[in-house]
Amino acid sequence: MKDRLESMQRSAHAALAQADSEAALQEVRIRFLGRKGEMTAIMKEMGALSPEERPLVGALANRIKDDLESALEERLASLREEEISRRLTLERIDVTLPGRRPFSGSKHPITLVTEEISEIFASLGFGIQEGPEVEKDLYNFEALNMPKDHPARDMQDTFYISDEVVLRTHTSPVQIRTMLQHAPPVRVIAPGTVYRRDSDITHSPMFHQIEGFLVDRKVTFGDLKGILTAFINQYFGRGTGVRFRPSFFPFTEPSAEVDIQCVICGGKGCRVCKNSGWLEILGSGMIDPEVFKAVNYDPAVYSGFAFGMGLERIAMLRYGVSDLRLFFENDLRFLKQFS
Repeated sequence: MKDRLESMQRSAHAALAQADSEAALQEVRIRFLGRKGEMTAIMKEMGALSPEERPLVGALANRIKDDLESALEERLASLREEEISRRLTLERIDVTLPGRRPFSGSKHPITLVTEEISEIFASLGFGIQEGPEVEKDLYNFEALNMPKDHPARDMQDTFYISDEVVLRTHTSPVQIRTMLQHAPPVRVIAPGTVYRRDSDITHSPMFHQIEGFLVDRKVTFGDLKGILTAFINQYFGRGTGVRFRPSFFPFTEPSAEVDIQCVICGGKGCRVCKNSGWLEILGSGMIDPEVFKAVNYDPAVYSGFAFGMGLERIAMLRYGVSDLRLFFENDLRFLKQFS
């Protein structure tokens, strides 16, 4: 039995040396020292020994058991140190490497265009006003010379919340609200979000406009042309061709569409300008006397002009963007170009 115990001890040490994980060590423990292990099997045979041999074999078995448990603990500690060393090697950080810069956001192109245009008109003496996007029909239509049965309402493709409440179709209601709150002279621009039932590569149900207007004594159409020409030359570059075409808007009379020389082809004619050499960028006109009556301005004393432009339209021309939907898809590949 002594020889069997010593043989088991040698086998256990050999198995411990080959164990390369904690799971393997556990298997060695069970095999040799477990309740059904080799040590237990040998000890069950001690009853067959003589009284003189029994204490000697028992003492040897205890020494071997203590030796194996000690060897198991040492091997476990060694494996854990090896694992720590391996992980330190694999997961080490080279602090001399350049750091990874965090991604920095930038302003949206519509925000950039809004700020640029606002700065230009601020330099021309215009203040900035804002108004609600959920607007009363009174301010969105009726006070702007568009009563309930006016055919121009059909041009707006309006989102109605109720018979008297709409999502504003333009920023012109800010014009009415401002004139109701302030006596002339007033000189204001109103950037903001507007809504219409329209959606394709050049239209969106939600888009942005800038409304501008000026009211004072003896304001003429020449003042309107001067202000808009100064804006266009500052925004699109000096020498940019400008033309005014007669048009119709219910809240201005006379009214005009404003075109600029195509910034893509320089007026030579291309796909963007439909080979005309011109691009329409905004609508304008002298404020209709009926609008003045709605805000208690005396049209015999005061006159003024108003204009409005779509900011997506300006941004598309500014940056050469062909699809309006790119402004709303939040594709980082597109937005990073404006950082």
